[in-house]
Amino acid sequence: MRVHGWNLLKVGTTVCSLQFFGTRFVTTSIADKGSAKMADWKSASSVYDFSVKDITGADVSLDKYKGHVLLIVNIASLCGLTATNYKELVELDEKYRERGLRILAFPCNQFNGQEPGTADDIVCFAKKQNANFDLFEKVNVNGDDASPLWKYLKNKQGGTFGDFIKWNFTKFIVDKEGQPVERHSPTTEPHKLISHIEKYL
Repeated sequence: MRVHGWNLLKVGTTVCSLQFFGTRFVTTSIADKGSAKMADWKSASSVYDFSVKDITGADVSLDKYKGHVLLIVNIASLCGLTATNYKELVELDEKYRERGLRILAFPCNQFNGQEPGTADDIVCFAKKQNANFDLFEKVNVNGDDASPLWKYLKNKQGGTFGDFIKWNFTKFIVDKEGQPVERHSPTTEPHKLISHIEKYL
């Protein structure tokens, strides 16, 4: 809705006052819990075998992304890497969405408690950054209770000094067949992924 030239985003009981934003994330309810479906993640043949919950708590089958190149990233609002990553993820989304890139952002609070907010808070923060990429519910990316999707990603693309996620803004590139093909560290800025993304588009 608009009030005196401002767009207002209502998420649950929270209203964010934001100027000039789209309506991708206008939502009415937030689920408290949920995780990627497919407990037997080791038997998955691609990311399309998984179903996750979006930021509103609705189930999303990842097979909806067939034919797209995906950039999957764990995000946080209070990290020292937040400003640069959000800015450049938004730029990547704006530049490559029409060519088939989809950014899937998963909030995670496992790293120094840097994503402590509710789903409402996360949506409002993302909109303030002009982010229109797809947001999903908060998940764990490490440990026994990690999202099965993230267990799968780590298994397919291991990291330096172990497969575990080291920090916020770890990035996985998934090709058009749903295969995780690259993993990039939290300190790799999104703009440095352009050549990597373009070869899969």
